[in-house]
Amino acid sequence: MNFFKSVFATVVGIFLFMLLSFFLLIGLGALLGSGEDKVEVKDNSVIELDLAKINFDYAGKFESDSPFSALMTKENIGFIEVLKAIDAAKTDDKIKGITIVNNQSGLGLAQSKELRDKLEDFKKSKKFVYAYANIFSQKEYYINSVADAVYLNPAGEVDFKGLGSELLFFKNFQDQTGLKMEIIRHGKFKSAVEPYLAQEISPENREQMTVLLQSVWQTIVTDIAKNRKVSVAQLNTIADGLLARTPQMALQQKLVDKVAYVDEFDAMLKTKLKVAKDEEVEAISISDYVSTVSLKSEDYTKDDIIAVIYAQGEITGGEGDVDYIGEGSINRSLKEAREDKDVKAIVLRVDSPGGSALVSELIWREIELTKKVKPVVVSMGNLAASGGYYIACNANTIFAEPTTITGSIGVFGMLPNAHGFATKYGVNAEQVQTHKNAIGYSVFEPISEEYKAIALEGVDQIYKTFVNRVAVGRKMTFDQVDAIAQGRVWTGSDAIKNGLVDKLGNLDAAIAHAAGLGKTKSYRTENYPEYKKNFNEFLEAFAGASIYKSKETIMKEELGEENYNLLKKIKVMQNRKGVQMILPFDLSL
Repeated sequence: MNFFKSVFATVVGIFLFMLLSFFLLIGLGALLGSGEDKVEVKDNSVIELDLAKINFDYAGKFESDSPFSALMTKENIGFIEVLKAIDAAKTDDKIKGITIVNNQSGLGLAQSKELRDKLEDFKKSKKFVYAYANIFSQKEYYINSVADAVYLNPAGEVDFKGLGSELLFFKNFQDQTGLKMEIIRHGKFKSAVEPYLAQEISPENREQMTVLLQSVWQTIVTDIAKNRKVSVAQLNTIADGLLARTPQMALQQKLVDKVAYVDEFDAMLKTKLKVAKDEEVEAISISDYVSTVSLKSEDYTKDDIIAVIYAQGEITGGEGDVDYIGEGSINRSLKEAREDKDVKAIVLRVDSPGGSALVSELIWREIELTKKVKPVVVSMGNLAASGGYYIACNANTIFAEPTTITGSIGVFGMLPNAHGFATKYGVNAEQVQTHKNAIGYSVFEPISEEYKAIALEGVDQIYKTFVNRVAVGRKMTFDQVDAIAQGRVWTGSDAIKNGLVDKLGNLDAAIAHAAGLGKTKSYRTENYPEYKKNFNEFLEAFAGASIYKSKETIMKEELGEENYNLLKKIKVMQNRKGVQMILPFDLSL
């Protein structure tokens, strides 16, 4: 028996040694090869703006002293790097224009607006922007409509129909199955839990959803009207009647400039660039172009720094990562920035629907400590709602895009209850305890009025703390904040009217404002956080997966993107702990 144990131990040891050596070789190769095969931008080039892999503002970076940092760095580039690259292309003599061909991005509302504005600014350099698609989704059409010319495939279509939201309600389902959610909430607009309390939408929720959708739509059609030279009224008529549903209808309504095949689009591009018919257009992808400008995007001769700290994803706690917010990386970044004498001001870029009330409070506290030393400016991305607003409310100045979703100042708790279901199928739970509250809440027993009262007391206390934090940060009274709180959601355009936001503007505007507060005119930016990862986390990323593909990529391929996103949402819900402050719905264009 000892012989077999020894053999097994030897085999396992050899396997682990080979595995470790393999990863070390990959890491060494990545480090040694980092300076090779640099992309060259050729004369008379065009940037291909393919944003299919762009999701987050910040792609993340990891501790440089980790031997696996090169491997753990995300392959995807960040949205902010794309914007910087477009800026650089304005003055790059080798770049003649930008093409957007069949783009399908994962950008949110505010990011779409920011990209559109950046392309509008790029056109001021007298360089072109051309767009082509087989099918334009509504969001992609919004982005592409900024182009000098918009091309559509003869067999394609334009999805232009306005904004809508469909909500599902589960009260009757709960009554019939005996599976229910016990809800404790504060805020009449906190509609995240409404589907479990009623079988139809409340007047308050219908009101906030209508106002929200109309505000976002107004920004969209105003921008499109400006570029396409079509009135807002006519755009609304087109949306109402689906009058752009075929290529010829879209052409007639002036939403596109030409109905053509992609080879005809390519021929037009060659003519524009004076390229021979038998030659190829010199094209460079936006990701490759980012790599050519990354080293010269910041002037390291400048000593003054504006620290940009990215807080993106749901607020869940712990170290945090590119796609979720933890107090570990955010608070460490705030502390490092305020203790760095070269950092003159801090911009917190928030793109979050909220999450844990406790973690939101921990980050709020760190911002309070930081404000005593240096100015803190918030730049809101697609979302800065609920807990996302909590960590923004005490900044010196708050910037938002017109389409940013913010507010949702409310609190709720959800407790699953299976008493009815268990009773129906003959399951009975009995408790033995030393004190009447020793067991606390049981999923197999009806929630008691006493327990509900205690839970509601906790939710009310957090809500009052939330409102007080906003009141102090925004220099308002408790009653003034309470009147616009109650869990209600606002766009940036409306939030500036009610005092939740100071200025409309993008991240660049927030950085410039922070520099003014920091009393510096000559500065560079530095991105945070730098995430900490250990060897176990590194191995987990590769467990059961090809070394050439991330776990996320493989799951998307196997399940399909929609099913993967649904699975991810379920996993996020399962991991939520404690009282939540989170946006009541998902909103996509």
